[in-house]
Amino acid sequence: MPLMRAPRAVPFLMALALVLLVCQTGHAQAALLMDEPFGFFGFLNPTGHDAIYFQRICAETPVKLRRCAPGEDGAVITRYQGIAHYDWIAMPLLPYLYAVDSGSEVPTRADRKAVTDLRDKYHEAHLASLGKGVPRGGNVKRGWSQFVGVAYDRRIYAFRFATTEAQDDALIAQMNAGENRSRFNLLYRNCADFNRGILNFYFPRTFQRSILPDAGITTPRQVTYKLLRYAREHPETQLAVFDIPQVPGNRNRSRSNKSIVQSLITSGYVVPLAFISPYIAGGVIVDYLVWGRYPLGLKHVQVLTPEKMESLTLSGSGEVPRGAGAPL
Repeated sequence: MPLMRAPRAVPFLMALALVLLVCQTGHAQAALLMDEPFGFFGFLNPTGHDAIYFQRICAETPVKLRRCAPGEDGAVITRYQGIAHYDWIAMPLLPYLYAVDSGSEVPTRADRKAVTDLRDKYHEAHLASLGKGVPRGGNVKRGWSQFVGVAYDRRIYAFRFATTEAQDDALIAQMNAGENRSRFNLLYRNCADFNRGILNFYFPRTFQRSILPDAGITTPRQVTYKLLRYAREHPETQLAVFDIPQVPGNRNRSRSNKSIVQSLITSGYVVPLAFISPYIAGGVIVDYLVWGRYPLGLKHVQVLTPEKMESLTLSGSGEVPRGAGAPL
């Protein structure tokens, strides 16, 4: 008796299932971290800081990247001003947030001495490769302490988006091969400019510098708004938003991130500008009202705790806040 021929659709369905399985396992995620401003410098310049977390990319050293091994939680990459003359630094996620290696070690409240002890302990154990001459930093001149235990100083919002293995591997190769030497400039080569460049690596020609708003200066809130707006137009980005609260005890609560023109208005800098030139002051106000408000809608987002970071470190769930990325 001749063998029955399989329906022609079977090989096609099997191939489709294989493709879907490969595509599913080939995706990971990254997250833009918008860090709120704090302290005296945060009062003078309330734009804040930002960084990018990668689920699949880990830090072999603070200045060399590699693919993560199973069970590792990824790394945060960001630009700071003159940390041992490097342009960017990479840190494991939990040490970046809490200066510890395990969520169970994070205190529910930590005074300034406890935070200093946690940072010093982590620095001695893991950051010797940066060199002995790297300053700790303080409220005025920053140093290595600004990327160890960030959540003791400020609240952080994480804007998670999908990436692929090919994209992450290409970024690792590019950053390891590039010249990691600091050319920091507060106006045109700041932390937000660094992240704008990385986002353009994943979403080419999307995050461009513009004259208005903010006189062409890139800020964390501006980059975040553009990511939210892009994600609304491209559902495949799979954007999800999370709140990483500030650990109490070390500092007063951090403030919300502002644009340049919003900073000029809310901090009162626009008043002396009005005496110098009413036209300049009027231009700042118009710039803010027309272009520079950047609504993010962050009132109802999922809160992450040190022992429950799975929504960020694994394929989790979250919601784009209502109104986020809506046209001005």
